[in-house]
Amino acid sequence: MHAWPASEVPALPGQGRDLRIHDTATGGLVTLDPGPVARIYVCGITPYDATHMGHAATYNAFDLVQRVWLDTKRQVHYVQNVTDVDDPLLERAQRDDVDWVDLAEQETALFREDMTALRMLPPKHYIGAVEAIPGIVPLVERLRDAGAAYELEGDVYFSVESDPNFGKVSGLDAAAMRLLSAERGGDPERPGKKNPLDPMLWMAAREGEPSWDGGSLGRGRPGWHIECVAIALDHLGMGFDVQGGGSDLAFPHHEMGASHAQVLTGEFPMAKAYVHAGMVGLDGEKMSKSKGNLVFVSALRRAGVDPAAIRLALLAHHYRSDWEWTDQVLPDAEARLARWRAAVSRPDGPSAETLVQELREALANDLDAPAALAAVDRWAALQRDRGGSDEGAPGVVSRAVDALLGVAL
Repeated sequence: MHAWPASEVPALPGQGRDLRIHDTATGGLVTLDPGPVARIYVCGITPYDATHMGHAATYNAFDLVQRVWLDTKRQVHYVQNVTDVDDPLLERAQRDDVDWVDLAEQETALFREDMTALRMLPPKHYIGAVEAIPGIVPLVERLRDAGAAYELEGDVYFSVESDPNFGKVSGLDAAAMRLLSAERGGDPERPGKKNPLDPMLWMAAREGEPSWDGGSLGRGRPGWHIECVAIALDHLGMGFDVQGGGSDLAFPHHEMGASHAQVLTGEFPMAKAYVHAGMVGLDGEKMSKSKGNLVFVSALRRAGVDPAAIRLALLAHHYRSDWEWTDQVLPDAEARLARWRAAVSRPDGPSAETLVQELREALANDLDAPAALAAVDRWAALQRDRGGSDEGAPGVVSRAVDALLGVAL
């Protein structure tokens, strides 16, 4: 599966700062110190209704991570999956009387278009669950043969008790885990499971649903968590720098995935930091496909909204914050974009050296995009009110905003 084209990231004078970011597993800030190549895995979409503002906010956060790393002169090895076979996709295809493969391809293509328009840097490897199945099956077999998985009516489940570090990603107690498991795709009430929290690794073929050859597992399809584990281990290995996604993935998805990987390899942890973006709400509830309260990037683009304004609307909120999309969010972003473009359109202006430092400091401090935006606002106001004599300043500001915030002025 192919990703989307990369926009050019301007090189800035000097060098950026190492990223200090919130790690869900420790509950505090950690300073990331990758090697020459920083490794990041971000969980991708289930392509049955893409791309809403919740998606865009999440991918914007991890785009900033990439940009901070690139500014430190590192290379970035970014991997993202596409869950192109799963119950929600199959249910939507049945509801709309369309082929599930066609639906997945259509929505994945739209997602690529949205990411391109928003200037999100693409992953080096963009892998669909279906194409990953040949690598998933051996992992499930290994877990089963090691006694870390068991069969139940043809399905194969992972035993969470096989991992002594289970629970260290989310830090939740068993009662909270059980509630979230039921809400987020698990089946804690299924009779016969060794532990209600045990997640499915391989689902035996169901009548009328797609299935693949699973070798000794029989025909079926993979569970959600093992999909990401197989892709991450194949392309990044253990101990990569950041595992990212929305805050609703901390449990069960990232918790279960970490346990799968840790049992398979005997190493801990799967990722050095677990980083989670907040949820975007609309009308008082989390924006989600199941609720249908969605604002789509593609719909805004079709209505003529500048993608740079959409990106600024996202950047106005700290990535870890839960926030509400209101009627005022976009006009505020459009007005800010107009002010910035007016400021950099002049041939000279106030020195940009301090601004570049402020941008780097803000983003290195747990991706504080609102502080970065405020710094550009101050420079733009100074340009409007007083101007300046530095002929290169507007160009430096334009390049810095592009390189570090992904906004083309």
